[in-house]
Amino acid sequence: MKIQLKRVFENPGEVLPLEFQLDLSGVKRGGSHPIPSPVRISGKVENRAGVVSLGYLANYTLNMQCDRCLAPILRDCSVPFEHTIVEKLYTDENDDLILCEDGVLDLDELITSDILLELPIKMLCREDCKGLCPKCGTNLNESSCGCDTKQVDPRLEALRKLLEEN
Repeated sequence: MKIQLKRVFENPGEVLPLEFQLDLSGVKRGGSHPIPSPVRISGKVENRAGVVSLGYLANYTLNMQCDRCLAPILRDCSVPFEHTIVEKLYTDENDDLILCEDGVLDLDELITSDILLELPIKMLCREDCKGLCPKCGTNLNESSCGCDTKQVDPRLEALRKLLEEN
């Protein structure tokens, strides 16, 4: 969705409300589609004393797998975002500003970037997830398997022998 902001830039006090849905079901991350249902966006673009700001709330359902035990995770997320929008940049070091030279802002691209950057690098079903047994694959959150997982890597066997001698 592209929005025209010329009127907002020209009129201090101008407010442009936002209310729409964005489909991110085609976006892949880690081999899966983490946001299967549309993202609900609500917010506004506002000119306050010549400073144009975009503030919005993104509501979506996150559907991923735990990185340790592969259990499915379904979480409702509600994340606020804020940006300052400018028509011109006066220096190259303005990473916090969104440039809108022609008065048209592509919200789909901006919101998609915001949400994907907000997704966790590691997704866990719970903070103390024990994961899977490296030998038999048992989910250690549900049961204990009794496997001996304290085996030393054969490449480090010589170091273990040195420790035993001391």
